[in-house]
Amino acid sequence: MPVAARETRVSSSPAVAANAEGDEIEVLESSDVLPAAPEDRWKSLFDQYDPESSGFISTERFRDLLAAHGSELDPHKLEVLLALADGNADGKICYQDFVNLMSNKRSNSFRRAILQGGRQLKGAALREEVGLGLSQRLVRHIAYETLPREIDRKWYFDSYTCCPPPWLILAFTIAEVAVFMYYGMQLDRWVLQVSDPLFLKGPLPYHPQLRSQAWRYLSYIFMHAGIEHLGLNMAMQLLVGVPLEMVHGAVRIGLVYVCGVLAGSLAVSVTDMTAPVVGSSGGVYALVSAHLANVVMNWSGMKCQFKLFRMAMALVCMSVEFGRAVWLRFYPPAFPPCPNPSFVAHLGGVAVGLTLGVVVLHNYEQRLQEQSLFWIFFCVYMLFVLCAVFWNVFAYSLLDVKLPPSP
Repeated sequence: MPVAARETRVSSSPAVAANAEGDEIEVLESSDVLPAAPEDRWKSLFDQYDPESSGFISTERFRDLLAAHGSELDPHKLEVLLALADGNADGKICYQDFVNLMSNKRSNSFRRAILQGGRQLKGAALREEVGLGLSQRLVRHIAYETLPREIDRKWYFDSYTCCPPPWLILAFTIAEVAVFMYYGMQLDRWVLQVSDPLFLKGPLPYHPQLRSQAWRYLSYIFMHAGIEHLGLNMAMQLLVGVPLEMVHGAVRIGLVYVCGVLAGSLAVSVTDMTAPVVGSSGGVYALVSAHLANVVMNWSGMKCQFKLFRMAMALVCMSVEFGRAVWLRFYPPAFPPCPNPSFVAHLGGVAVGLTLGVVVLHNYEQRLQEQSLFWIFFCVYMLFVLCAVFWNVFAYSLLDVKLPPSP
């Protein structure tokens, strides 16, 4: 439950800007930028409204604080904080909640007080605001695409600065396209590259005979079976991954993506033990399935246009790509006895998206380490990884699996 306040030495009307991570609030004047207040200054300001040094201030004093310093805040944040003051059931706000606001991090109590409070946001919906520039309209569009609550949408709209830009998904995409172009020119083949005998000889794809080379459990995402494989994956990765990264940040989206990639290759090594793996489908399906599940779980709150049609189209694209992978897996391989790449990585990605991914996307601006459900799913995921590692070490020899020859 954050509190909006800090001292200012000027009388002109300031504006508020957030840094790239949304971790600080800075007051901008026409000619000067005041640095974010250190904690001792936060304590000093808090103590002005806590003369008894109890560590708490009442909601009445909190409203006084907002009245005195509210001009320093973005209008949307001030609106949310006023709703928080009116909806707080405890009647008091502690110092840590005050610090949470200054770091632009909202606690669980903040969200609960807003959702359960009697006061609703009285300002116009973000969609109804006019006079926005092109970049502001884009940020507003992304907010409505990914966030189910008006409070979160307004908070994100005020906090987003596009610094840093959504670089992670773009970097993965550029690298994957570059590797595909390289192999396309080297093999002189763009469709079904996997049918070329040199395709699996590189250092990137996962192959069961080379499973001791641990990097292959991740590096296989840079190889694709053909342009038809690459095209569908890149379309879903950019259309879903970039907006999600703009809202949730590179660290959280990277966590979901990489966990989906690793789960995909490990799932293949456990369930389809003789097959190689290529393609970024594990990571892509983790992101897309997490986003679709978040939309379904918050259907009434999601205000994106044509959401039913777009969800249907996303499911069609996922089904077409998965169907292509299943067909390719059972299609007679060009160079037996080595089978074609497995489709099980898709399912591993979906499993990650519906567990870890949903928790990450559901808790916008909330600390994941404070979410018990996140730790439950993360521990289950790590247990799966540990079991899969032991499986790869011991099961192949114990089961006497006949593996295809090394490429």
